[in-house]
Amino acid sequence: MTDDATHDVLRRSALADDIEFLAIKVFADGTRLANTRLEQHGLRVRSYSVLALAVADADVTQRDLAAALSLDPSQIVALVDELEAAGLVRREVDPSDRRSRRIHATEAGRMRFDVAHTSVQEAERESLASLSETARERLRATLRRLVFGG
Repeated sequence: MTDDATHDVLRRSALADDIEFLAIKVFADGTRLANTRLEQHGLRVRSYSVLALAVADADVTQRDLAAALSLDPSQIVALVDELEAAGLVRREVDPSDRRSRRIHATEAGRMRFDVAHTSVQEAERESLASLSETARERLRATLRRLVFGG
């Protein structure tokens, strides 16, 4: 089935009015595009997300990463292992809980994030090209309200 035929089938179905389905569809398409762009930087959307939080200098733990990204802790361990092996993050013992590890970006991680972030922004502009800049900002504000409340 061609993209046009697929879209036509979706438009005629109940899914065309299902907010959750539409959000997942936009997410999946955007993630696919972002992964393509991130490939040149040796990252994928999930590893980029972990790196973004590590760059934020918030003394984030692996447990915090799992909660923030809605991932299983074992997935975070694998992602951090991958980033650590690439020299992009380092683990440090959390002084308040020696069983826990804080994740910090290395200088190489900060530099990789900066160039990868540009690629992610380009992918976002491409995946949301049918929206005006104003509509994209409204969407961003709406999503922030849904995620952060208020």
